[in-house]
Amino acid sequence: MPLYIAPELFKIWRRIAAETIIEWQLLLEKWKYLLFGLVFQYIHGVAARIVHYLHQPAPILPDTGFLVLPELGRSRAYMSETLFTSMFILFVLWTFHPFLFHNKRFYTVLLWCKVLVILVACQLLRIVTFLSTQLPGPNYHCREGSPVAKLPPPRNIGEVLLINFPKGIVYGCGDLIFSSHMIFAIVFVRTYQKYGSKRWTKRLAWFSSVILGLLIIASRKHYTVDVVVAWYTVLLVFHYVDRQFLDLDRSSTGGLPILPLNMKLKDIRSEDLQKLMNGHVGAGIGDLASERRQRTPVNGKILDDTNSTMMELVLNGNQMD
Repeated sequence: MPLYIAPELFKIWRRIAAETIIEWQLLLEKWKYLLFGLVFQYIHGVAARIVHYLHQPAPILPDTGFLVLPELGRSRAYMSETLFTSMFILFVLWTFHPFLFHNKRFYTVLLWCKVLVILVACQLLRIVTFLSTQLPGPNYHCREGSPVAKLPPPRNIGEVLLINFPKGIVYGCGDLIFSSHMIFAIVFVRTYQKYGSKRWTKRLAWFSSVILGLLIIASRKHYTVDVVVAWYTVLLVFHYVDRQFLDLDRSSTGGLPILPLNMKLKDIRSEDLQKLMNGHVGAGIGDLASERRQRTPVNGKILDDTNSTMMELVLNGNQMD
C-alpha cells in the first residue's frame, strides 16, 4: 500500500469514529421518533390495504393529464419506479455522508427525525383523503375486468394487517389522492434543497421530481390531481414543520448549531472521547477538533469556529462529571 494512502484511510476511520460517538448519543435520545416514523409506514400500508377492499372498478375519470401525456403502456410502467428508486437510494446515501466528508451541515439522526415527521404528517393527510372518497383507479390492474381490481371481503383481521406484502403494495388500488411516490420524492428533494451544498445537484433533483410526476401520470398510476395535490400539500407541510420544529436541527444553547436538541454534552462518556485521543484511534484534541463538522447557524452561513467550540463544550461537560 502506498505511503500516502495509509494516512488518508486512517483519517477516514478517525472521522467515522468521532462521528459515530455523537450520532450514537443522539440516537439514544431520539430513537422513539425514528421508531414511530418507521412503524407509521406499516400503518400507512394497512390503510392502503383497507381502501383496496373499498375500491370499486369503474371507467377512468376524465383527466387533463391523460389527454396531454401519451400513455406509456404496461411495458414501460417500470420507468417511474426506476427513477423513484434511484432518488430514494441516493437520498439515503447522502444522509450518511457526514460520516465520511468534512462538509457537514446536519446530524444524520436529527435529519431523519425531521424527514420522518414530515412524511408521517403527509401520509396522515393522505390516509384521511383517500379513505374519505374512493376514486376508480386508472392503473391497469385497477380497471374493470382485472382480477385484483376488487378484493373479496377479508375472512379475518389477519388478512388486513398482513397487507400481503409486497404484492398487496405493488398491486394496490384506491389509494390515489395524493401520490405516495411524490410525497417521498418532494420531501427528499426539499430536504436536500435546504441541507445540500451542490447547486447543480439541487437543480437536477427538482428536475427529476418533475419528471417523476409526469411519468406517474403517463403510466396511468395516478390521476393528475393526485400529483398536483402532492406538490402543494407536501411543500406546505414541510414549511410548517421546518418552522415549528426547529429544535430537531438547532442547538438549544444560544442558537449554536453544535449539538442540537436539549442533549447534555457531559452525557458523552469520557472513555468514548478518550478512545479518540489515545492510541486506539490516535487523535489528539486538536486533531479531533479539526475533524468536527461545520454547522449552519440560523442565518444560513457556516461558522468557521464551530469545531473548536464543539470540543470545548464536550471537554467541559465531561469535567462536570
